[in-house]
Amino acid sequence: MTEFTPVASTIGGILIGLSAVLLMAWEGRIAGISGISSRLLPPYADGAFLSRLGFVLGLVAAPLIYLLATGTEVVQAVSSNLPLMTVAGLLVGFGSVYGNGCTSGHGVCGLSRLSLRSLVATVTFMVTAIATVFVVRHIAGA
Repeated sequence: MTEFTPVASTIGGILIGLSAVLLMAWEGRIAGISGISSRLLPPYADGAFLSRLGFVLGLVAAPLIYLLATGTEVVQAVSSNLPLMTVAGLLVGFGSVYGNGCTSGHGVCGLSRLSLRSLVATVTFMVTAIATVFVVRHIAGA
């Protein structure tokens, strides 16, 4: 389990909000990560490929930038259970497509626009996430 770090969490939240605001201001687009990522694959419907690629590369480069700025490596524990991670990834992908967005699209951008649809989606995936963690940790014993 990861220790709660209020300062780092606050800075991270500010950066997420800032990226959403700047993308909306500069590109007129919502910072829905699943939508941005999926539109990197053909067919290309518009001319925004390079801006999407830059956005995703920025997400990937963020830990390196953090390391260079602070001298502290970002450590993230990921399960080594490949079948579990594969199923989890497929379920997240399915949920993003079926729910027409993800946590960034609904939880960050949709809620800030006071979208009722995004509120329902966010409550749904938060309740599902809480129930999943409870079942996996306390019932399945993983």
